[in-house]
Amino acid sequence: MTKLSSHLEENITYAKELFPIPKSFDIITRELYLGETKGYWIGINGMCRTDVLQQIFSDLQNPLYMLDHTVEEIQRYMNTRLGYAQTSLTDNWEDITRNVLSGPSVLFIDGFDRAILLDVRTYPTRGIEEPDTEQVTSGARDGFVETMLFNANLIRRRIRAPRLTFEILSVGSVSKTDVALAYIDGLADENLLNLLRDRLKQLQVTSLTLGTKSLEELLVPKKWFHPLPSFHMTQRPDTACSYLTEGHIAVIVDNSPAVMLIPCSIFYFTQSSEDYYKSPTVGTYFRAVRFLCIPVNLLLMPVFLLITVYYPQLSDKLGLLSTQSPPGPTIIFYVIAVELLLDLFKYSTSLNSGRFSGSLAIVGGLIIGDIAVDLHWASVEILFYAAITLLTSMSLASIDFADGLRIFRMFLVITTAIGGIWGFVIGLALVFLSTITTPTFGQQSYFWPLIPFHWNALKTLLFRYPAFKAQPSKVWRHGKQE
Repeated sequence: MTKLSSHLEENITYAKELFPIPKSFDIITRELYLGETKGYWIGINGMCRTDVLQQIFSDLQNPLYMLDHTVEEIQRYMNTRLGYAQTSLTDNWEDITRNVLSGPSVLFIDGFDRAILLDVRTYPTRGIEEPDTEQVTSGARDGFVETMLFNANLIRRRIRAPRLTFEILSVGSVSKTDVALAYIDGLADENLLNLLRDRLKQLQVTSLTLGTKSLEELLVPKKWFHPLPSFHMTQRPDTACSYLTEGHIAVIVDNSPAVMLIPCSIFYFTQSSEDYYKSPTVGTYFRAVRFLCIPVNLLLMPVFLLITVYYPQLSDKLGLLSTQSPPGPTIIFYVIAVELLLDLFKYSTSLNSGRFSGSLAIVGGLIIGDIAVDLHWASVEILFYAAITLLTSMSLASIDFADGLRIFRMFLVITTAIGGIWGFVIGLALVFLSTITTPTFGQQSYFWPLIPFHWNALKTLLFRYPAFKAQPSKVWRHGKQE
């Protein structure tokens, strides 16, 4: 750890070796005279509040502040002359480098081997608005943004517990990305918290390029046959706060609007904030509908393919096709083509402006669907069943979970097309095996509270209980059975 020198010129020389001064236009410096004592200031242009700095510089160079003409003791000088609240002293260059590149600025004073850190940072940010992927018809309209401090404020505003803790760490040898562990001290599992803290400190990575997503893949490496997510992500502060009060840990990554919640269970992906902004009866009904959407989304197209191709008599009896059944290979082609077509619509509309995506989806679906039927690339019945599958996918609260189910569904379609009933059974068994072996952080069960069984917690996930009956203190305790 490199220490500062008590000679200002040596510190300036080292700073110019450390930072690209004056090559980089956004690194700004200022030579100051604090009475007869020289000073040198370094900051990042655009990340420091200019109005606050101007007031600080004006005060420091005010003759009334320098009756003794020289700075005799830096600690006393900072306490008596700097009226700004967020100041601290440091004596090493590693601390200075991390702070300056994060937003705070540094003031060197000649004759002292310590420098003053001025936290006058400000970040460009977008408005705190409701996330598009987690909208509700009523309730709070704010959402997490890319600035960590703002996200911490949104949580602190809702949970005013003195034990609420935001522990900050740095990840990435190049990016030095700030990662905060948010938890309520005394409620969170200490073993899980220590494991997460140690894992973050030991990560050998240059940068978190994709923010929370990169951190997710680093914390829990997965095989290609595990498409389901291992972490529950949310962009809603009210959702994150509800999990914090249940003893979970929230991981906040700077420059990312999504907060990672630990530990994770498959049941969390079926939860929606909308359930809690409705009455208990209505919330329970829509939660049951959402649970029903999972098997429909996964099995509707493979079962349809199995019956129409390999059991045409049963298909005619059930009336799955309104016209004469086409040959088996034709139906297989229809199903795969429609699956890919609907995925194309889903992703193309999500990447376009909201002003056009709705119209494009409706017009494109009508035109292309009608032409596909006329060209014998699809049938009306298959389009209908595929549309139901798409609706069930869109009803799921987690996009990552819905995409994982989509991979499983395509796998089942392929195995069913190849092997018939045995292909369907083997494919379904492999899907189940992949699901139960999905890795989670801390080796927590992916099916908790079903495995291991914890009825008090499970029933609050299956049913929407009134608030006075579903308080975390009555149901959850450190994520374990009471």
